[in-house]
Amino acid sequence: MNDKKKADSDNKSAFPIAAPGYYFIFAAVFATIAFALAGAVVFANVCFAITLFICWFFRDPDRVVPMDQGAVVSPADGKVIIVEPLDESPFSKDSCIKISIFMSVFNVHVNRIPHEGKITNISYFPGKFFNASFDKASKENEHNAVFIETDNGKKICAVQIAGLIARRIICRLKHGDIVKRGDRFGMICFGSRLDVYLPADSKICVVVGNKIKAGSGILGYLT
Repeated sequence: MNDKKKADSDNKSAFPIAAPGYYFIFAAVFATIAFALAGAVVFANVCFAITLFICWFFRDPDRVVPMDQGAVVSPADGKVIIVEPLDESPFSKDSCIKISIFMSVFNVHVNRIPHEGKITNISYFPGKFFNASFDKASKENEHNAVFIETDNGKKICAVQIAGLIARRIICRLKHGDIVKRGDRFGMICFGSRLDVYLPADSKICVVVGNKIKAGSGILGYLT
């Protein structure tokens, strides 16, 4: 392994805010101005506070991406709540290791590519909205599975999972895309969870309870 790193690709927006947040921000600003012009000071102040929270929630900071050979970076900010080997996953008959990262409303919600490769499939499931920390959320909640195959044939699956509050999954990828480790690819609005399925022979670097950052925190290494 080496410890090379690369600077994140520049965020092209004037401010480090994810584009999906613009609609919410403009709506909150409009409501703030409307109440202020109407003389409803209390409501204007509440809407202003909401505007500040939305701007903070949709923050999109740059990250330094580790370029260690075979490194798999976290696709999400949050807390590791599951690390377990499986004989098979809901998305494959092959044995694998499942790592789940829970995102609270206080985490950055922009999702990132865990490892460079080619997008071989994207599978969306319009499910339910249980609390994302529950085990059954992996199968029953609304989710979007992104399948990546590396240059040497290793297969990774990253699953965006909606939660109790999160009701909007955003994914900008399409079948056949060539992706780079650490690149932004989407987000889940207002708290949720990411599941990552790695090959069974991967070397895992995290344990339950670890806090990790998308694009810069290493989940493990492909062997």
